[in-house]
Amino acid sequence: MEILSITMEEILISIALLIYVLFITSYVTKKLYEKYKDRVGDMRMRYYNRKIIHIFAGGVVALLVPYIYSGPLLPFLMGLALAILVLIPYLKRQILYWFQVETNMYDVNFCIMWGLLFLVSYLIWGDLVHGMVIISFMAFGDAATGIVRNYFFKRRTKHWLGNLAMFLVSAPIAYYYLGLEGVLSALAASIAEHFEFGPIDDNVLAPSAGLIVLLLLKYFSPA
Repeated sequence: MEILSITMEEILISIALLIYVLFITSYVTKKLYEKYKDRVGDMRMRYYNRKIIHIFAGGVVALLVPYIYSGPLLPFLMGLALAILVLIPYLKRQILYWFQVETNMYDVNFCIMWGLLFLVSYLIWGDLVHGMVIISFMAFGDAATGIVRNYFFKRRTKHWLGNLAMFLVSAPIAYYYLGLEGVLSALAASIAEHFEFGPIDDNVLAPSAGLIVLLLLKYFSPA
C-alpha cells in the first residue's frame, strides 16, 4: 500500500462521509438543541451535542476507515478539512451556537487529531487500525465522560467518574482490535483525559497518551 494511494471509489466514499458528518453537525444536533435546550439548558445541550458529534461523526466514521481506505491520505485530508470548517465560525465570531462555545475551540483540536492519528498510525504500524483504536478513545470514550458528567453534575467538570466511564467504554474496543496492549493504551488515555493545559485539551492529551503507550510497547516490550 502506498501512502499517497487514492482510488476514485475512495474519493466518492469520502464525499459521502463528509456529507454524513455535515448532516450530523449541521442538522441533527441543531434540531436536538432546539428541541431540548429549554429543558436541559443552553450550555449543557451544547456539550451533549458535542458528544453526539464525537460518537456519530468522529467515532462511526473512524470505525469505517480501515475497511474503506488503502492509505491515510484521504482520512488525513478529511480531518484537516473539517478542522477548517469548524474553525471558520470562531474566526468570523459567528459560532455554530448549538454545539460551539466562544471560549472553547476544542472541537478544532478533535478534527486535527482525528486526521493526524490515521497518518501517524500508517507511518508507524503500516495500518489504519491503530489510529482507529486511539481515535475511538477520543470519540466514544471521551463522549462517555461528557455524558456521564453532564448527567450527574449538570455542568462541564473533570470529575474522575467520567474517566471511569471512558475506560469502561474504551477498553473493550481496544482489546478487540489490539489485545492487552490496547487495554493499557485505553487506560493511559482515560487517565490523561482528566487534564488540560490551556489550548492543549483532552482531545490532544488523551489520544497522545494512548499513542505513547502503544509506541513504548512496540519498541521496548520484550519480544
